[in-house]
Amino acid sequence: MAPQGLEAYFTVLIEFMWSKQRIMEVYLNSIEMGDGIYGVQAVAHDNFNKDAADLFRDECALIAATLPNPLKFSSKNPSAYMLKRKRQIERQMKFIPSFPAEGEDYDPNTSSGGIYSGK
Repeated sequence: MAPQGLEAYFTVLIEFMWSKQRIMEVYLNSIEMGDGIYGVQAVAHDNFNKDAADLFRDECALIAATLPNPLKFSSKNPSAYMLKRKRQIERQMKFIPSFPAEGEDYDPNTSSGGIYSGK
């Protein structure tokens, strides 16, 4: 089987077996986010000295801003372009119903939908 066919087969298989939330979780926990840094938990520790669960909204947005190319863009030393992307992402995050507002604690009992639902 050609590599493209095999990739398509596994893509369909994964989408059939896992929810979108689980696919995103696996992706975010395995992507290289910098030189030898793999996953959001590791980048949270490296850049902000805290667990990913303890990140504030603006820190999450800054990490998300690196995702087009985390090896090129750094959340540790963000460029003007990265800060602009961060602001755009923060505006979009307001529409995630389960993402707590700045200063609020996450409560899985009152959250609905979104990848931060804790389910």
